[in-house]
Amino acid sequence: MQQKAALQMKTDRLDSELPITGAEALIRSLIAESVDTIFGYPGGAIMPVYDALYLYGQRLNHILTRHEQGAIHAAQGYARASGKVGVVFVTSGPGATNLVTGLADAMIDSTPVVCITGQVASHLLGTDAFQETDVMNITIPVTKWSVQITRAEDIPAAVAKAFYIARTGRPGPVLIDITKDAQFGKAPFHYEPCHGLRTYHPKPQLNMEAVRAAAELINQSARPYILAGQGVLLSGAVEALKALAEKADIPVANTLLGLSSFPADHPLYVGFLGMHGNYSTNRNTNECDLLIAVGMRFDDRVTGDVSKYARQAKIIHIELDEAEINKIIKADVAVHADAKEALEALLPLVKPNRHSEWIASFRRYQQEEFEKIVSKDWFPATGLIKMGEVVHQLSELTQGQAIIVTDVGQHQMVTSRYYAFKRPRTHITSGGLGTMGFALPAAMGAALGAPHEQVIAIIGDGGFQMTLQELGTISQYHIPVKILVLNNSFLGMVRQWQQLFHESRYSFTEMVNPDFVKLLEAYGIPAARVTERDHLRDALQEFLSAPAPRFLEVKVEKEDNVFPMVPAGAAVSDMILEV
Repeated sequence: MQQKAALQMKTDRLDSELPITGAEALIRSLIAESVDTIFGYPGGAIMPVYDALYLYGQRLNHILTRHEQGAIHAAQGYARASGKVGVVFVTSGPGATNLVTGLADAMIDSTPVVCITGQVASHLLGTDAFQETDVMNITIPVTKWSVQITRAEDIPAAVAKAFYIARTGRPGPVLIDITKDAQFGKAPFHYEPCHGLRTYHPKPQLNMEAVRAAAELINQSARPYILAGQGVLLSGAVEALKALAEKADIPVANTLLGLSSFPADHPLYVGFLGMHGNYSTNRNTNECDLLIAVGMRFDDRVTGDVSKYARQAKIIHIELDEAEINKIIKADVAVHADAKEALEALLPLVKPNRHSEWIASFRRYQQEEFEKIVSKDWFPATGLIKMGEVVHQLSELTQGQAIIVTDVGQHQMVTSRYYAFKRPRTHITSGGLGTMGFALPAAMGAALGAPHEQVIAIIGDGGFQMTLQELGTISQYHIPVKILVLNNSFLGMVRQWQQLFHESRYSFTEMVNPDFVKLLEAYGIPAARVTERDHLRDALQEFLSAPAPRFLEVKVEKEDNVFPMVPAGAAVSDMILEV
């Protein structure tokens, strides 16, 4: 310990005229970028970096995950909850390829992550050396930028560029592959943060002519409608969005990743969009006269059949990523800009207005949905526990204040429908890629990124078993995450489609699961199970009030379906309410 303390004193100053190793230059560069947490898994090709990391234990918190995919999902959860850049260390070969799912997930969901992969020595590149893979060509399609470093002196500039690219513009993942000889090599160290690149322009100049055209359409509209996506959260536009909606009396719906960007208890909030979204939000997409899309990309789960999507409406599209404008839905007015900057410029040009009858139409559809679906999900009279009543009670007990991390499947859609998110950045899920196994590691990352918040992972029994090895990480570091598994012994969403569209041929979707409670006890995490409706609320209260980490399994109805539902290929207004 005395030796480590002595070595630690040498790391207090970052700049060094004396040569230091590339591995230590990497660590100092991360400290210069204010990194405080790293998720990773060591191996031969990145061992010099881990040796350098040993000296900086008081300045960098390293979390040893149980799988590289767990590391990158944890970094995603950390980034989404904290607003910072997530950081990952893994080795070459299978260590690097195990990142690919997380990189693709982060890319499509705009999550800023910097991944550092070790690589074989530069003279071995292309020789099929032990644990060598062509990481560059594998990762280029699923990153904003990938680079391979073969010289120690190039590491600081690469790190600075990586963080700049990851966090600016539309955020996303970046990968730096560092050969082993570059990690061992030595060079003087000086770190300069990156503030711009000649060929990369992350923030476009606001076109006020487009803003004025948008304001004119809003002022003329009788049935305006705002669709708010994750861009509202990423740009910090939450207050600007609320101010615009209130001034012009415009109803607001959220995309899946946009959830929590507009408070669920606000009188202008009308619900969740998409395949399993609310009846009113989808029906009125095809009844509005103006659609104002803010920080969203018109994903196919939102649009349904594009040829039948909002054909009657004018479209305003406010979007930072120019590639998304006119890609799916043609805009009448395109505002290529940061969402916050655009909304703040728009606000003084928009006139105060009232759209009482238009907003009342949402309430009528909501009442119909409540009678046919919601009331049965929240207050079932008989049968097994339903997913909807679990999420509804959880939302009430937490008052919509917890950070909720969901996996992918029926439980994800039920949570999106029934958890009333009140605060920004409290909803974390895998949206575009739909990665099962995302929630458990992402939740532990979120708990570390937002240490003063209550973090709850809601997971299906299928997704839970894809990354449950991260229970070891949670146990080792006492990460305060609550884990709620809704167990229907099926791959529920696939089973629902099989029931509705394949004549109930349940082809390989039923699961024989282990005793989850015993499994959690083996990891030293307190666990409980509830099977009776009469015990549900007490079980949830105990689960929430007990010290974390904590696990609760709820046995739910095996063939419970999520409605409404837009069938594949249908218009968003052609929703199935019941069967």
